[in-house]
Amino acid sequence: MASSSLSSSTLRTLSTTVRRLRKPYTPLISTQLSFNLRTLSYSTGLRGAISVVVGTDSKRFDCRTKASSAAGMTTTANTEKKQVEVFDSEEDLAVSLAKYTADLSEKFCKERGSFSVVLSGGSLIKSLRKILEPPYIDSIEWSKWHVLWVDERVVPKDHVDSNYKLAYDGFLCQVPILPGNVYAINDALSCEGAADDYETCLKHLVGMKVVETSSVTGFPKFDLMLLGMGPDGHVASLFPGHPLVKENEKWVTCIKDSPKPPPERITFTFPVINSSAYIALVVCGAGKANAVEKALGKTQSSDVLPVQMVSPEGELKWFLDKDAASKL
Repeated sequence: MASSSLSSSTLRTLSTTVRRLRKPYTPLISTQLSFNLRTLSYSTGLRGAISVVVGTDSKRFDCRTKASSAAGMTTTANTEKKQVEVFDSEEDLAVSLAKYTADLSEKFCKERGSFSVVLSGGSLIKSLRKILEPPYIDSIEWSKWHVLWVDERVVPKDHVDSNYKLAYDGFLCQVPILPGNVYAINDALSCEGAADDYETCLKHLVGMKVVETSSVTGFPKFDLMLLGMGPDGHVASLFPGHPLVKENEKWVTCIKDSPKPPPERITFTFPVINSSAYIALVVCGAGKANAVEKALGKTQSSDVLPVQMVSPEGELKWFLDKDAASKL
């Protein structure tokens, strides 16, 4: 296994930023599924040219759409490649997400010698559970992973609302990622201080070439960003109608009036999110069907949801279960 890409001196510099919990937990166990696909024509409400693969467990849409200027944000590309895959169950979705993540890990570890992964909260960590099973648990080069968070609640790391705790309990404690490669917020700081400190952490990682810089935007370019979506269409801690969706200079910012508790959080901004090489949007449940329909369906509205502003430099892939896609 390769050693950490950060020097010991740099890790000491980041010691106020990188703090983590360490305690044993029982691994999650579940049965892995496989599925076969067959091809046929299909008509959907998705805008643009579409090719579809439909099988017993999933529907996959490839579409090309115009990248839009939303809520004052200007995208850097004229078009985007968007894939939308619908699964019969969340179990099938989790199987596919594990393979997708493992394949990208192999790609970037070979090409760059490291793999930068950005996590979110909510049900995303549960949907990653299949990566904890064979063949992935034994084949992934975990020592080359660098793990960050797209947003975090400004609470202690052992608090029930902490995205770090959620990820640690359900994922991180069960894989041999180097402790120095897990970058949590400094929960001893204020909301503004934690955001500034986390941005400093990102700049160190860019300076050490652990994270690439986008040649298009100049913002950090993470290898894979794993995002969820709220029922209101929010991503990270960027909420509909909130001024922070228009932030285009900072890498990390803070929100003190989140419409969803807890009120104080830090979050990546859209320029950082959209500089990613790959983004997986993982959405499950009927409670999110309305937002999915608005984001992907045929009806257009001037009221743009934050999830509609996700437009990475590279690939965007939606992972939907059939309940979340029920109104498409």
